[in-house]
Amino acid sequence: MRTNRRIRRMERSRKKAPALNLTALMDVFTILVFFLLANSSSSEVVTAPKMIDLPNSVVETKPRETLVILVGTEAVLMQGEAVISTAELLDAKQERIAAIAERLEQLERNIIGISTKAAIASHEITILADKSIPFKALKKIMSTCTDSGYSRISLAVTQKASKT
Repeated sequence: MRTNRRIRRMERSRKKAPALNLTALMDVFTILVFFLLANSSSSEVVTAPKMIDLPNSVVETKPRETLVILVGTEAVLMQGEAVISTAELLDAKQERIAAIAERLEQLERNIIGISTKAAIASHEITILADKSIPFKALKKIMSTCTDSGYSRISLAVTQKASKT
């Protein structure tokens, strides 16, 4: 009997570790996962290479996935591949640049992946041009794109804070 009482007393005095409430922890992680999923899909940003200095503008809409033409001080790149030099572009007498038109046709023939297919199917092009490039060069590129069936053309700019 004495040991019984002693055991009971020891059990009462022994400190028990508090139980961890996992329900609240799981709720926090679930909310965190939903937040990350919801915000990860809306962050499409077209990054300009260091060789291109974009003009500033106030933009309200986010860019869509499109074909990208980079117009640098030395070369014109389509989807990362050099098409024509900027000097040749400026010296061209025609409004339609054959090298750009050929590259557009080549891209339409060689569709790889869902994102490329969606970009080409939208017939939309984004032009990232250095701000030192004259507009007549951009006009030649836009004219060539329009002749090739790409009627929706966007000019990329660096977003600055709006004044409102």
